Amino acid sequence: MKIYEELKARGLIAQVTDEEVVRNLVNEGKAIFYIGFDPTADSLHVGHFMALCLMKRLQMAGNTPIALLGGGTGMIGDPSGRSDMRTMMTEETINHNIECFKKQISKFIDFSDGKAILANNADWLTKLGYIQVLRDIGPHFSVNRMLTAECYKQRMEKGLSFLEFNYMILQSYDFLQLFEKYNCNLQFGGDDQWSNMLGGTELIRRKLGKDASAMTINLLLNSEGKKMGKTQKGAVWLDPNKTSPFEFYQYWRNIADADVLKCIRMLTFLPLEQIDEMDKWEGSKLNEAKEILAYELTKLVHNEEEAEKAQKASREIFSKGYSTEMPTVKLIETDLSEGTISILDLLVKSGLVTSKSEARRAIEQGGVSIEGSKVTDMNKQVTSQELKNGVVLSRGKKTFKKVEL
Repeated sequence: MKIYEELKARGLIAQVTDEEVVRNLVNEGKAIFYIGFDPTADSLHVGHFMALCLMKRLQMAGNTPIALLGGGTGMIGDPSGRSDMRTMMTEETINHNIECFKKQISKFIDFSDGKAILANNADWLTKLGYIQVLRDIGPHFSVNRMLTAECYKQRMEKGLSFLEFNYMILQSYDFLQLFEKYNCNLQFGGDDQWSNMLGGTELIRRKLGKDASAMTINLLLNSEGKKMGKTQKGAVWLDPNKTSPFEFYQYWRNIADADVLKCIRMLTFLPLEQIDEMDKWEGSKLNEAKEILAYELTKLVHNEEEAEKAQKASREIFSKGYSTEMPTVKLIETDLSEGTISILDLLVKSGLVTSKSEARRAIEQGGVSIEGSKVTDMNKQVTSQELKNGVVLSRGKKTFKKVEL
């Protein structure tokens, strides 16, 4: 099976502007494609994971990926999928986040010997003059048409700033620059980016008179990838200091039954023939599928050793309710008051909840245990002696932390 057909079989492609041209480019290894990453945090999360896996697959098939870091667009903020404006980041924060992204992307993509390109749109966006943008780029965009884009429509009632309104123009200009600098002929993105992507293709055709050589592919990075990247506590990060390999493994191990085969198909590099056989699995076999998913993705993001440790710890917790490999939170004496700490504060400091009110709700719902015993007393105190020996906290049946003094 050729790579384009494999992408379709794995459920990765949602929409293409000119399928025959794109199929030929990709299958012949002639695609020079880009995916953009705005540095809104100091780590990528699993919402970016599908894009990274896609880039890796296409590079393995001989195509050339461009990882575009949004040093320029990150200063504006993408309004897509947001109900309010992003907090404005400083240039120092953006640059720090970009350096973090570079290290993480390099674990998936081989940048040696010109096999891939790492670009930063700050290199051209920050040099643009306002009048230049108005004269050279502005005439190619219809305001009426821009307002019909889903990314803008959903913000019109609450208010869309002129700052954010320019995001589509800047992203479109990115494709023009990459087309001219690197002969980039494909851009990939999530369904929330479709209008911006079409804007880039249209800008190239209008400004340079190019025809079908500038294509766009739309992938389900938003509706699938971003959904998979969110939990009750927020994002699942690729940085082991923000989401440990064990927590990363547990996230995928605990994914819904309905999603497990879809995730194996989209995100792992297991052969499709093997996955097709797993499609027949049901009942307890789905737990085995979840273990396979969690192991394969932890190995891909971290390494095989971490995947082995996480799998061992997960199995120990399932059988014994405890593992030496589970994440451990260290407290110091000043975290306690007169040698004790309340269960509410302990839950917050462990990271199992984000606030005392969330801790209260979790206890009220019967979802908190300490050393295997359900907590019912909101005023429960845990002593320094208990913490010196280490206590195991759990929220629900699947999330555990060990807390030590």
